[in-house]
Amino acid sequence: MTRTPANALLPNGLQDVLPPDADHEAAAVERLMSCFAGHGYERVKPPMLEFEDALLAGAGAALGAQTFRLMDPVSQKMLGLRADVTPQVARVAASRLGHAPRPLRLCYAGQVLRTAGSQLRPERQFAQVGAELIGTDAEAADAEAVTMAVEALQEVGVPRLSVDLNLPPLVGALAAHLGVDADTTDRLRQALDRKDAASVDTLAGEHAELFRGLLRAVGPAETALPRLQALDLPDAIRPEAERLARVVERVRAALPELTLTVDPVEHRGFEYQTGVSFTLYARGVRAEVGRGGRYTADANVGATEAATGFTVFMDTVMRALPAAPRAERLYVPAGTDPSIARGLRADGWVTVAGLEPEPDAEAEAARLGCGHIYRDGRVAAVRTGSGSG
Repeated sequence: MTRTPANALLPNGLQDVLPPDADHEAAAVERLMSCFAGHGYERVKPPMLEFEDALLAGAGAALGAQTFRLMDPVSQKMLGLRADVTPQVARVAASRLGHAPRPLRLCYAGQVLRTAGSQLRPERQFAQVGAELIGTDAEAADAEAVTMAVEALQEVGVPRLSVDLNLPPLVGALAAHLGVDADTTDRLRQALDRKDAASVDTLAGEHAELFRGLLRAVGPAETALPRLQALDLPDAIRPEAERLARVVERVRAALPELTLTVDPVEHRGFEYQTGVSFTLYARGVRAEVGRGGRYTADANVGATEAATGFTVFMDTVMRALPAAPRAERLYVPAGTDPSIARGLRADGWVTVAGLEPEPDAEAEAARLGCGHIYRDGRVAAVRTGSGSG
């Protein structure tokens, strides 16, 4: 039995990503970023650490419980280690890029760290890749976020995608309009998230029929949206439901084969979203592939503007993709002219150079996981069982 040295153990929710998976993930990240760039999104790279008060301002305030904090030995101020990149991009847009033309299209890729995982995502450190469209309240922007996310994931090879569209602020706004107190609203929101109709009836009281109607407006977009639009929603709230329907229309026109569902009461995971939002799934894959939606870009620097965007979670993306193929490696024995190895790499080979002369170069090639060897002036396959005796 192999024993793991004590100094190789890692905290819960953290892991080493090994070959070939690390390279596979890096390649997927770059393909996603290339797709975003093709849509006019420019890359930004905010730091892992920021002053706590800046990191948790605006949309970031909802992530306080998920944020690691530490004291900066230089400034003697508290720092936060990012749990999400989106609030940082909002800060960059409002400050460093405050005078750039709107709408502003930005994209990013980077690691995040959270104080706790979840049941579906126990990982506490993972890569986020995403895009933000800042400075516009247009319905076309909501649709662009959804369609670009789907197209990028399809380009990478994620199969059987579906999108669930949501209105996270709907329950709170409706409860406030009806005069429901804050504590009951919180419990009602949780019951709706669980799809617990009995608890919804109890908590909603005289308004139970309306909130039950919201539960019935969950499902495939073709059936859920007519049910949502048929509800007797207050005039102050109906426009958001109508906007959701129009966004679905736009997405359906762009991606007619995409599976679209609607859940107007879903709130979990949408800590700072303020309007039409969405969750990306790949059938048969644990946890969501990505999440996005409308929010207010407010970095506490005097700027507030409408924004939408999305984040893709690379841990889930990698679970959705086929296993990483191992690169075809070619063993180049010690003493081979370096120009030959350069030529082989130019031809697409991954070369592994021998560092010392070996009595059995083919056995050494097999030991190092090389399927081919450069021998007698040509590339040859390594014979199965080389060096086995």
